Amino acid sequence: MESHELLKEVFDKKAAKEVSADLGLSTSMIYKWAQPAAHDGGIENPLDRIEALYQSTGDARLVQWICQRAGGFFILNPKNTPHPTFLIPATNQIVQEFADLLQVVAVAAADNQITPAEAKQIRARWEELKSVTEGFVACCEEGNFGAMKKEAGKRN
Repeated sequence: MESHELLKEVFDKKAAKEVSADLGLSTSMIYKWAQPAAHDGGIENPLDRIEALYQSTGDARLVQWICQRAGGFFILNPKNTPHPTFLIPATNQIVQEFADLLQVVAVAAADNQITPAEAKQIRARWEELKSVTEGFVACCEEGNFGAMKKEAGKRN
């Protein structure tokens, strides 16, 4: 789906006039965002600009920030690499990542308090577990565990 198509659907649910009032922008500008930029007077919309900023920097923290603001999180899709299946090592990797997270939590909670540095470390392990698990699920859907084996080799 193109960004302007998504915005058009969004503005079907919440009127462009309301959005323009919320953002302090003209209604015509909001309508232009829902048109193709190179056609019919459309302009580059905020979604296109965010994508361009990400493409320019390659810094996934931009996307992660937006996801956090929406109450979620960003997990990068695993690279698809055809390879024979390695189901047991892939499963073991998830179990190991979970064990690593539990270890970080146990150490941090040993004194019945969590410091900001410990919270940051817990978050980092949690994000890693989510990423590995998403990779596992994608491999399950594709029947391809070669990508998981390759990633596990990089970590070890």
